[in-house]
Amino acid sequence: MELLRLATAGSVDDGKSTLIGRLLYDSKSIFEDQLEAVERTSRDQGAEYTNLALLTDGLRAEREQGITIDVAYRYFATPKRKFIIADTPGHIQYTRNMVTGASTANLTMILVDARNGVIEQSRRHAFLSSLLRVPHVVMLVNKMDLVDYDEAAYQKVADDFRAFAAKLDIPDLTIIPISALQGDNVVHRSENMPWYEGSSLLHHLENIHIGSDQNLIDVRFPVQYVIRPQSDAFHDYRGYAGTVSGGTIKVGDEVMVQPSGLTSRVVGIDLFGEELQEAHPPMSVSVRLADDLDISRGDMLCRPHNHPHATQDLDAMVVWMQQGTRIQEGNRYIIKHTTRTAKTIVKDLQYRLDINDLHRDEKTTSLGLNEIGRLTLRITQPLFVDEYRRNRQTGSFILIDEASGATVAAGMVVDTDV
Repeated sequence: MELLRLATAGSVDDGKSTLIGRLLYDSKSIFEDQLEAVERTSRDQGAEYTNLALLTDGLRAEREQGITIDVAYRYFATPKRKFIIADTPGHIQYTRNMVTGASTANLTMILVDARNGVIEQSRRHAFLSSLLRVPHVVMLVNKMDLVDYDEAAYQKVADDFRAFAAKLDIPDLTIIPISALQGDNVVHRSENMPWYEGSSLLHHLENIHIGSDQNLIDVRFPVQYVIRPQSDAFHDYRGYAGTVSGGTIKVGDEVMVQPSGLTSRVVGIDLFGEELQEAHPPMSVSVRLADDLDISRGDMLCRPHNHPHATQDLDAMVVWMQQGTRIQEGNRYIIKHTTRTAKTIVKDLQYRLDINDLHRDEKTTSLGLNEIGRLTLRITQPLFVDEYRRNRQTGSFILIDEASGATVAAGMVVDTDV
């Protein structure tokens, strides 16, 4: 079945965890012992109802404070589709966690409290979804039960959000009024809002088209590992393992190896002992070639006449993710792009972006925690990159602190011709 990756977004207490709990509960995707544990904890906390948010808020600090801190992943399936949901934090302090959860999502669900309307954090998460090139955005006007399911209240919030989204690059936007607590329009259509003529959230998630979200034109296969079994039965086997990051690889295709420029032909594609005729994103496979070439981790297979840019200079948008330090010109880091790792230096910090009003501060000299800016990097060896808007896998990277080994920033390639 087709897999849909989701990420929740929105401000603190807008109901993200409750929504996921409601989806799991109404779609009968939780076990009886899980439900009993949530009911018991709800009673212990003095709640008059079963707090479904406890299904995702697994950390003790989250349960005590009633907020989401870390990214929680939940899995469920319906007869039509499989889902992976990333429940991301709403607090501004954990913006970097929201970036992590949304970076691989096909769809972002942005929740807005119908009583409060579109606030700063709603706009921040909408902008981040746009920056991360999430193909589909669903804006959920939540807590409609607290405004008596009033159409005018919903319409005001929807109009405000559409006005802000018009400034962003959001190719597919859907707006649905819901009550996560009561279950209105979550799994089943609500009788409390007869004026709403659209589908329920789950129906929308089951039927949204995601087949064209992946880049199926530009073949990109970063080599992660060379498989050479040390047994007599497979002594002639040489496979190149990795995850297809773009395009469709087929048996018989001619491929080029970056950076050597050598070419060969695909003679086999293996997946857990099964031979395939083709592979596409995001499948993890082993590719066999007709020729014994010098290929190692960090190299990339592509088409001879359609290959990524080999460059040592990157123009990128960066989200700074480490508390207590700042990024500025002259700083040195380790850059990890697909399966390739190198050292890099910050050549130029062009501007810091205010994600509330989209203003560019060109006088800034550094970026702090959760801040976003555009900069130029100089790298010690060539990377094989595409612009992020063309390929989210080969257009993204992380920066690592050389001393601690901590991931300090996430980046998206804006321009390959620096």
